[in-house]
Amino acid sequence: MSWRADIEAAAQRLREQGRGYVRETPLWKLPGALFGIAQPGVELWLKLEHLQASGSFKARGMMNRLLSNPIPGSGVIVASGGNAGIATAGAAHALGVHCEVYLPEVSSEAKRARLRSLGAQVVVGGAAYADALAACLARQRESGALLTHAYDQPEVLAGAGTLGREIEAQGGVPDSVLVS
Repeated sequence: MSWRADIEAAAQRLREQGRGYVRETPLWKLPGALFGIAQPGVELWLKLEHLQASGSFKARGMMNRLLSNPIPGSGVIVASGGNAGIATAGAAHALGVHCEVYLPEVSSEAKRARLRSLGAQVVVGGAAYADALAACLARQRESGALLTHAYDQPEVLAGAGTLGREIEAQGGVPDSVLVS
């Protein structure tokens, strides 16, 4: 497996079929002194992924997952704490397909409202993410919907990898990358 080739293929797929859902985001290069770093020449680069339609880098992986697979009539399904669900719902909305999102009870009402505004069917249940995931997997087996996962699928990883490709194209190869 060549991750570089998978990432390049994902970038092309997102560009050609992503319907503008995934966008190139700005890279700001700022002097470290602005952040209290005294060492001369240190820069901090900020990749503004909050400007994605979904509000996070997760849009890249979720749209790539959907574009890389046939989507059954039952649509797509995901368990999420919020951001992966929003990214999946946004991608499904952009493609005009049904989306079910399973959330734990601790999820915020703001995220639930955002999901509903994207047309997702929101199912809340279970005290923790693991409970929402178990319910999601049971429903997926029943419905046959395409399952998306926040990070544990090759297409999701390749889509997320387009972020690194973009950073490299915009600024070179950084010493370190920190992701919240």
